[in-house]
Amino acid sequence: MRDPAGFAVFYQQQFDTVLGFVTRRTDSPHLAADLTADIFLAALEQAHTYDARRGAPVAWLYGISRNVLAAHFRGSAREQRAAARIAGRRLLDDQDVSAIEGRIDAARDARQLAAQHAALSEPLRAVLDLVALDGLSVREAAQALGISAATARVRLHRARKALQRVDTLTTASLYAVSEARS
Repeated sequence: MRDPAGFAVFYQQQFDTVLGFVTRRTDSPHLAADLTADIFLAALEQAHTYDARRGAPVAWLYGISRNVLAAHFRGSAREQRAAARIAGRRLLDDQDVSAIEGRIDAARDARQLAAQHAALSEPLRAVLDLVALDGLSVREAAQALGISAATARVRLHRARKALQRVDTLTTASLYAVSEARS
């Protein structure tokens, strides 16, 4: 077993035995060939551990065969679990990641803006909502609230000022929308 010529003889004698062991446990000819090669490679690497007092060489080879197959099937099970976890999910390219990051940032800005909006007093929020969300002019919003147009403009100005602390871009967009409707 320890010399190359002896191992070559052992390989020739045991090849059919190992191949039979493997083919009883797998239905793929390519996998059977690969596993058989792996078993003999492991046997060659572990030849120095063989102890004749512990049993026949074929029993030792069966032990190695069992270990190689067990390791293979454990690895296959891990691969299948990983594949199942990502099944149905497509991989993201850089453009997808950028788009998702943009949506996350926009959602964060929207949450901040909503929090600032909620923090406004009711009179400021009422004018702002009528102008920016409902599309009324300042004069129409004033009329709906039963206040003067001047009071509505002051409240709208204060609401815009309060929201400027949130995000310059978001506030600018909101300001532009409400300004266009004034």
